[in-house]
Amino acid sequence: MNDESSVQQGFPDELRASAAELYDAAFGAKLSLAIPNPISRIAILKKGFNPMFSFVAVTGGEMTGIAGFKTAQGSLTGGISFRLLKAEIGCLGAIRSVLILALFERKQVAGQLLMDGIGVSPRMRGSGIGTRLLHSLIEYAQKEGYQSVRLDVIDTNPAARRLYERVGFNPVRTERFVYLKWLLGFEAATQMEYKLGAQA
Repeated sequence: MNDESSVQQGFPDELRASAAELYDAAFGAKLSLAIPNPISRIAILKKGFNPMFSFVAVTGGEMTGIAGFKTAQGSLTGGISFRLLKAEIGCLGAIRSVLILALFERKQVAGQLLMDGIGVSPRMRGSGIGTRLLHSLIEYAQKEGYQSVRLDVIDTNPAARRLYERVGFNPVRTERFVYLKWLLGFEAATQMEYKLGAQA
């Protein structure tokens, strides 16, 4: 097996299931608040992903990393609509999911590329894939004329924050959710930004 990893924008339909499983491994705990059933959750991710709004790492034909992003034109998870949720988990489940997912929604700002989640296969952590995915996002943002790249990191994920800081992201502000910690599982989220071009 060839263990050389390559990073590319987007992924073919045959890797949709791998992308959904990888994304769920990284964000399943958060997404389970809105979609508790893991089988339904992965099915929704598989159908709702828009691959063109992602960069993925492939190692030996296997997807080992994924980083989504959001622009004015769409996002990796932008296809997760009420219609799709209703088809998979019913009307009441879809209504509940939409209300909870709205708590995690972040608006994309003009001139700013917004990250839509990053995940790396557990067996490949520490291999530099996360760093390569972030650099691919930054290079894409620069090529497309964005002024900055933005992401949010929660207080319960210090390892991710250290990675972002090593790459060059700086904290902008921290939002606290003290009264929603029982639901969200975290108390604060810090917005971080990587400035491009003349602003850097």
